[in-house]
Amino acid sequence: MTEKTTTRATPADAFKRARRMWLKGERIHLASLSDELNIGRATLFRWVGNKDLLIGEVLWSLYEPLRLEALSSTPGQGVDFVVGVYRRINSTILHFEPLRRFINQDPEYALKILTSSQSTLHSRTVEANTRILKDQVASGYISPPMNIESLSYFMVRLAESCLYSDIIGGREPRDEELEDACTAVRILLGGKA
Repeated sequence: MTEKTTTRATPADAFKRARRMWLKGERIHLASLSDELNIGRATLFRWVGNKDLLIGEVLWSLYEPLRLEALSSTPGQGVDFVVGVYRRINSTILHFEPLRRFINQDPEYALKILTSSQSTLHSRTVEANTRILKDQVASGYISPPMNIESLSYFMVRLAESCLYSDIIGGREPRDEELEDACTAVRILLGGKA
């Protein structure tokens, strides 16, 4: 007689399943997710916090590798480097189909998750951008004419206004507008347009 072994779900299983669901354009419902993983809702909430936090983690798990790849593949230093990294990241985000689908499914909710000051993604993006700027300042490659934290925040908000212009301003996001944002970042960094 063989014993039946059952594998218990883990927090990583919950995250992986939510990530797969988000990438496919499926709506994430914590009640359904807990049923699928055969765990209690209280356990799932203990693991992931809430739906907003879980989706924020999913989005960060997609953003962070993109950021790291842009850092390692963008040549140069200083203003050109910062603008190049900014361009690579935001151009990829602009054309990322799962994100466009997420925005179209529920624009108000997407805007909250993507841009609110309580958003995991927004705050981590600002922090990561601040680190890039501080590294470039510490290396002597840039000397921005303003506070680094404010500059980082403005850069992220500028990108968000381009990337999510369909929900913020009712117009389709465009590559040309993102390129104008890159010019604005260059100027904010103290470079020439």
